[in-house]
Amino acid sequence: MQLSGDVVLLITHSGDFFTIDKVAEALLKKGAQPFRLDTDKFPLELQLTAQFDKSKSYHTIEYNNQSISTEQVQAVWLRRIWEPNITPELAPKFREACIKESKTTLDSFWDSLKQARWVDNLERIDYASNKLRQLRIASEVGFAIPQTLVTNKAAAAREFFEQVNGKMVSKLLTALSRSMQANSSFFMYTSVVKEENLQDAESLRYCPMVFQEQIPKQQELRVVYVNGEVFVGALNADVYAAAKVDWRKPGVDVGAWQHYELPDEVVLRLQTFMGRLGLLFGSFDFILTPSGEYVFLEVNPTGEWGMLEKDLNLPIADAIADALLQPDK
Repeated sequence: MQLSGDVVLLITHSGDFFTIDKVAEALLKKGAQPFRLDTDKFPLELQLTAQFDKSKSYHTIEYNNQSISTEQVQAVWLRRIWEPNITPELAPKFREACIKESKTTLDSFWDSLKQARWVDNLERIDYASNKLRQLRIASEVGFAIPQTLVTNKAAAAREFFEQVNGKMVSKLLTALSRSMQANSSFFMYTSVVKEENLQDAESLRYCPMVFQEQIPKQQELRVVYVNGEVFVGALNADVYAAAKVDWRKPGVDVGAWQHYELPDEVVLRLQTFMGRLGLLFGSFDFILTPSGEYVFLEVNPTGEWGMLEKDLNLPIADAIADALLQPDK
């Protein structure tokens, strides 16, 4: 069935729930027509067609017995892009080729949506995802940041360990997983580094890592920024003692999220920071230290926020819908 009228395209995957549903509901209440595109269903269950002639190009999406043309798309929410799902029965060389071609087709297809309003566009997300760039800009706009070392040199890691008096954590510059699900073996969480861990530090020559001073915590904050608005959830350090390094770690009961209000000067810095990155949306991680300092850790341009809407009833989905429907200036 060909849908008529304007649509808002929601780019995600088939395992996504709650957040995608809340945004779709908010759009419907505002009179908009959402169209969900599960990227992992391409190419087996989702069809994309691009046709070009001398004067015009034609692009269509067919999924779940519905079809739209890209000319109908007024806005795009880039929630998640997952790899195409290709049947394992194919011989490995053919399967790899099909995945590569499918990913390239998806990447090319987004170009046909450039006239739409994106929250946010791929180029800005890629630019903003560089964690070292984030730290630089955060410092430039006035945020405190942890002492940080990125290295593939074992001696440098050992020296930094001494410099921060043995209070050190490690992380990667990029997530190795597209998911934070508990059964994912490819997501590396922020981890405490002990002196004995550095005995094998020579393995850094294969892969550089990020090392940071371990910041003392009074509260850990998840700050969700949507087009100038901020929504904040806080976790008290004494409530989630088992998750003091990374509350996202599977199997840790972090307790209830609490409402929290940021000082005006912190909100202004956030707005300046997001303006520098050119983003309308971002999920920030901050530490509030016992001395009352706000320490910037990172921002995820497509980060999670469902727990804040669910536990604190924060209207994040409604704000995202408003950002999608707001005309570009």
